[in-house]
Amino acid sequence: MATSEHGNYEEIRYEVENGRARITLDRADKHNAMNARLLEELEHALWEADDDLGVHCVIIKGDGASFCSGYDLTALGGNKRPGYRTGRSHDDDIWLIERNIRHIRTLWEMHKPSIAQVHGNCLAGGTDLAMACDLVIAADDARIGFPAARAMGALPNNLWIYHCGPQWAKRLQMTGDCIDGADAEKIGLVLKSVPATLLEDEVEGLADRLSLIDADLLSANKRITNLSMELMGAQTLQRLAGENDARAHRSQAVRDYGRSVKEHGLKETLRRRDEPFGEGLVKVGEPEGRDPMIRAHSAKSNPQ
Repeated sequence: MATSEHGNYEEIRYEVENGRARITLDRADKHNAMNARLLEELEHALWEADDDLGVHCVIIKGDGASFCSGYDLTALGGNKRPGYRTGRSHDDDIWLIERNIRHIRTLWEMHKPSIAQVHGNCLAGGTDLAMACDLVIAADDARIGFPAARAMGALPNNLWIYHCGPQWAKRLQMTGDCIDGADAEKIGLVLKSVPATLLEDEVEGLADRLSLIDADLLSANKRITNLSMELMGAQTLQRLAGENDARAHRSQAVRDYGRSVKEHGLKETLRRRDEPFGEGLVKVGEPEGRDPMIRAHSAKSNPQ
């Protein structure tokens, strides 16, 4: 447990220095997959930073090899206590999804700006976290995507269209393919991409500049931009995204996925889900052609 004047944290690290708060996801052995405790601690730390007059901005980053690999599929779910929501009913499912969304939504609702420092894997729920930040700076070789959309549901948070437009949002969401940081910059999914060795310096340099600005002015300029997106329906869409994810959970593919996890285990199920897609990495500005592995699998799955 990380103990500081700001709180006792088990799943994150929190520090304040030179006008910025750094929140580090601290589950490197799990590639910073988010469990219920991490989400609760994250929300607490964000409001702490927002309340602290010495903080001008917040940096979100991950320890170890990844920014965040998504939600911890072994830890999230319904209650085990009798008489409480289990997630089995449609409304239970929506309620549990919205509970997670509320933690992450703090990044949108807090007054001070946030920067996502993305390296390694930024997958599934990790993209929910990154895109809720005001600014995203990625390593060139970061891997960003939502592979869970291939078999596990729809995106429970969905700000993609506001970053990269409808066509790229569809291209990435409907296939579950990933995009590297360098290409993510080209389509506007991230603000900037830099070599991995320069990522921390780039983020800290931006935080240096933000620390020179009165925090009230930062708030005014962040919030008017967010309000403009709200007028375009951004926050209504987030609520609908949760309900849409619950709807997608009723698909045959998701039922098959759940059955496979019980029969073969999570690791083998994920391998079977992703193997037909090959590398699964989108290329921007160059032909992708037909992947022989995908073509062969498609022919096998859909015989004439």
